[in-house]
Amino acid sequence: MIKTIFFRKSVLVSMLITFFISVYSCVEPNEFTLGIEIDTELPQILHGAQKLKEFALTNQIPIVEKDASYIIQIAIDSLQLKPEAFAISVHDKKVLVKGGNATGVMYGLLDIKEQLCGKVKKIIEKEESPYLKFRALKFNLPWEAYRSSQTLLEHTETCRDTLFWKDFLDMMAENRFNKLTLWNLHPFSRMVKTKKYPEASPFSDAEMKEWEVFWHSLFRMAKDRGIETYMVNWNIFVSSEFAKHHKVSDLSRSNEKYIGKGDTAQVVKDYMRECVRETIDKYPNLTGLGITLGEGMGGMTAQEREDWILETVVAGARQASRKIKFIHRVPLSAGTASSGSTDVTVEKLTRQTLDTLTCFDGPINIELKFNWSHGHSTTKLVKVHGGELSDTYWNPMPDNYYLAWMIRNEDFFILRWGQTDFIRQHIAENVHPYVNGYYVGSETYIPAKDYITSLEGASTTYAFERQWMFYKAWGRLLYNPKTSNTYFAKVYEKRFPNDGNTLFEAQLKTSNVPLIIASYLNARWDFTLYSEGFLGFNDGPPAVKLLSLETIANRNPMDPGYVGVKTFLAANEDELKGKLTPIQLADSLYSSCNKALKSVEMIAERDNVDLLYEVSDIKAWAYLGLYFSDKLKAAVAYQKFLKTKDLVNHQEAVDWLEKATMNWSEIVKVTEPVYQPVPIEHKGYRVDSNLFHWSIVQEEVEAELKWLKDLYKD
Repeated sequence: MIKTIFFRKSVLVSMLITFFISVYSCVEPNEFTLGIEIDTELPQILHGAQKLKEFALTNQIPIVEKDASYIIQIAIDSLQLKPEAFAISVHDKKVLVKGGNATGVMYGLLDIKEQLCGKVKKIIEKEESPYLKFRALKFNLPWEAYRSSQTLLEHTETCRDTLFWKDFLDMMAENRFNKLTLWNLHPFSRMVKTKKYPEASPFSDAEMKEWEVFWHSLFRMAKDRGIETYMVNWNIFVSSEFAKHHKVSDLSRSNEKYIGKGDTAQVVKDYMRECVRETIDKYPNLTGLGITLGEGMGGMTAQEREDWILETVVAGARQASRKIKFIHRVPLSAGTASSGSTDVTVEKLTRQTLDTLTCFDGPINIELKFNWSHGHSTTKLVKVHGGELSDTYWNPMPDNYYLAWMIRNEDFFILRWGQTDFIRQHIAENVHPYVNGYYVGSETYIPAKDYITSLEGASTTYAFERQWMFYKAWGRLLYNPKTSNTYFAKVYEKRFPNDGNTLFEAQLKTSNVPLIIASYLNARWDFTLYSEGFLGFNDGPPAVKLLSLETIANRNPMDPGYVGVKTFLAANEDELKGKLTPIQLADSLYSSCNKALKSVEMIAERDNVDLLYEVSDIKAWAYLGLYFSDKLKAAVAYQKFLKTKDLVNHQEAVDWLEKATMNWSEIVKVTEPVYQPVPIEHKGYRVDSNLFHWSIVQEEVEAELKWLKDLYKD
């Protein structure tokens, strides 16, 4: 059907949008006006119209009630357009924004706002349709967090502030993300005080009411922007108050552990059913729930874990007064441990459950971690959480669920990132008929309070705003992977006139650095690699957290197109055909990073703090790439020395590591003026502190060089 929204003055926020805009020529801002008067109660359209109005007021575009030259008419056409699709057409003096639904119209209005942001005030005809239906952000909440630390608690106040969520959700809508997944060990004690188990709540009735108001506001704001909301938890966790009162679940009593034995007592099962049912009934704007079969289920078999979910979460959902949508993460462990493993038998067991769960609203969504916790690596699917994956989940094609890839980021929390070519390639290689989308986000970094920006004068308020390109690149390309690099370059140019295109091209080059590091070093769970710090778990001496020459030489790269150091030295020429050797990879990094450095060296950023950070981050990535390039060559020479004891090889390794050390010093020079040591949730790297800065790591960089030199002395 097609529905035109007519205009009259009977609504609180209504808008008839009109423009004096020539479709064929560039017109100055003072040559067009806006008229406001929309008659609709659809909140998504009102949101788009309000953002367009705010843009007009900010940019001194006159708002008039009549005598407008161009009228923007709005229509919903669900026959011609898919949900969330939009089309903008221009005929004579009328601009028609059609959407497949209200969210599609909202995207169209936001697109017009974006078109008018630049120097050229011109609306062009266009039509866009969502390539993927499931475009989700992963957001870990700081209370009852997956890990316990002051780093995460820093965000508590910000994450209780609806003003923060308004801005975060506005960003999501503008970048066309349509799912917000909120992750927490046990969210329910802050959402409901169940009638049957009031002792499980740590809050008074007044405090509980404040929490309820917060959740209602958050879910409503998300829905008004076309964003579905999901609460995703790990199992089996209960509130510490419930655990102490009923003498159950040692894991939940301290709120400091997330791996341990699962408690399957009947009172725990009943409590979970009550939590699920009452949460669904209390929050009608909450879209769905998600579950994990993992950390809190130690000692249980795969069948026992699945049965527990069916008897608690699924049973509670069935008892609720409405149907919800459901996310079922695939099992993280095939055995009774929680360390992570895969097995085709468990995949078949899980698939049998997924094929028969028909009590939810629409298809279930299953989540798999693409290349474990380091999705920003190779675009080739090498492993999921626990190891390699068979084709059980998609062969034969499922009817009752779709798969969405989880792209975890545990690799860059400080430096800005945006590699659009990587995202496009990822989508092209990994979207199949059984895949409907992606999740993007971190486990150990919350993009709320900005405690990283040190200098005054930056335009950002919240952490997610620092990584604006990260969200823009992922969101826009998940919606439409054909979005060109020209579009992103123009976005840069609007932010940084005269320097935008240079910045975009330089960031494209340097954003490859963490991808290459993670692809080569083949990490697993979160702390096994922190790419921007070049930290991780080593394979051998020296016993430092800086990733060592020994580790680099030992690793078999994750990317099947790369060749490891030992394989390279042992292989013949035919065996290396079609592969990128360590030397070739190092040379490629050297070339691209130096080009990026040269391109930004003339940008004058002193009077613009935002520009200073953009340039500094590009330089930091470039020097980190050069550090890895030199260290990779040092690792090759070092491995030759171990095999041959030839002192020429030893000296070559020293020479390359000296160059690497100098490049690390350059990282420190670039980052010290703009960043102070900041807390990161990678406690395993530092015994005495979780503070990170490249200057802190420099001592280990220099110690490794000394260690290498001392391996052989005349």
